[in-house]
Amino acid sequence: MNLLIFSVLSLLVSLSYANIIQSDYCVGDLSLPSSPAGYSCKNPAKVTADDFVYSGLRVAGNSANPFKFGASTAFVPQFPGLNGMGLSITRADLEVGGVVPIHTHRVSELIIVIEGTIIAGFIDTNNTAYYKTLTKGDVMIFPPTLLHFQVNVGSTPVLAYASFASENPGIQIVDTALFGNSLPSELIKKVALLDDAQIKKLKKMFGGTN
Repeated sequence: MNLLIFSVLSLLVSLSYANIIQSDYCVGDLSLPSSPAGYSCKNPAKVTADDFVYSGLRVAGNSANPFKFGASTAFVPQFPGLNGMGLSITRADLEVGGVVPIHTHRVSELIIVIEGTIIAGFIDTNNTAYYKTLTKGDVMIFPPTLLHFQVNVGSTPVLAYASFASENPGIQIVDTALFGNSLPSELIKKVALLDDAQIKKLKKMFGGTN
């Protein structure tokens, strides 16, 4: 009886994997529109080894901004070989005093510090804050959709890498969302409890209108 149950379970597992793995890969065809399911597959006859290699993370992101933070991303629009793979990676460079501002993604994120010292943390839906000082070799996980941040608290620049449970995890930075849009300042004043002068200053900084 136990052997029969084991055989049935093994068959179900085999069938489930057969349904999941339809092909070896689906390199994204960036010449076609994307959809919630990702990009259409590039013609396999035109796929090369270069489709599975990306060198963009060799270069630090541009940190000439108020946060003194730069990011180089390897999401599917930059690295079409990730299409359908369910993972991606980002390089983060923080100058001394630099900050990755409070932001959120659609999926979980795992960060590893390569050089430097940061305070990293997130806030859960009970408004409990979890934060820790991380140094070289430390790893921290940020659960999906929760607000999180990193701050360089050391005396040297920081290099870190973050991996995501999606090839296109999305990002929404709170400051940009609030002050880089076309919402009337009067509305922002009500929802953010900020005065008019603060809102105008921040809208100018982040490119917002109205």
